[in-house]
Amino acid sequence: MKKDYSITFFYYDDIHAVVPFYEEVLGFELVLDQNMARIYRIAENCYFGIVDGNRGHLKHQEKSAVLLTIVSQDVEGWHKRLKEAGVAGQSEMLRGTFCEHFFFEDPAGYAIEIQRFHNPDVAKLFQ
Repeated sequence: MKKDYSITFFYYDDIHAVVPFYEEVLGFELVLDQNMARIYRIAENCYFGIVDGNRGHLKHQEKSAVLLTIVSQDVEGWHKRLKEAGVAGQSEMLRGTFCEHFFFEDPAGYAIEIQRFHNPDVAKLFQ
């Protein structure tokens, strides 16, 4: 039996303006193009979608209050690659109580975080 999974959607005034960011800069794998929405695989059973905020269930908001977090074992590699790509709003590497991480923004200003749990006891909660 296949496990349940989730898809997180961000809504854009113009999704075509952010397609190159998600497909070329972040390298997300396009799974389904529905014209008004595109769904990407980030990792096994982990999906993310972009939606035309003029046609979708929700409407595009000028200022978002959402954060997409991608958990990766290669946070430093992501940080270097995105810095070389000139991605907007990129923070320095940060080390918190539970994780190493950094933040950046997509072309429409949505916040994204790449993190790695450095505490093995915490990391295994998500395996």
